[in-house]
Amino acid sequence: MKFAIENLAKVRREIEPLLKQHYDEIALNKDIIKMNPDWEAYARLDAVNALRIYTARKDDQLMGYFVVIVSKSLHYRDHLFANNDVIFLTKPARKGLTGVKLIKYAIDSLAAEGITKLHVNTKAHQPFDAILERLNFEEIERVYSLVLR
Repeated sequence: MKFAIENLAKVRREIEPLLKQHYDEIALNKDIIKMNPDWEAYARLDAVNALRIYTARKDDQLMGYFVVIVSKSLHYRDHLFANNDVIFLTKPARKGLTGVKLIKYAIDSLAAEGITKLHVNTKAHQPFDAILERLNFEEIERVYSLVLR
């Protein structure tokens, strides 16, 4: 498995079918909230160097991604934080340490850029806490959701 940071223009078409798999497997409230990525917003983030797309490839085939958005912290203006947007590995790529290695690759890349902190959220119904804890992440908060329509 090879890991890299890639730009949106290069990987968008390859990511789209994986996003569909991701949505089908993970999304809640599918009867109300349909998958409809705002590609223009992603492109704007990419244009101002705020989007990071870390990829896992086997024989040049995209097997997974870890996407984060980098921004100044509103509470701690002297620091850049990276907040994960989405993370997904195809089922064949989930064997072994691929997830650990992909996240570790992102951690090393972000640290080399001088990013202060990386936040990763997981779904309560399909957590990967053990992987994050293995990489020394700490649980720092819980998020609750309420469908309003």
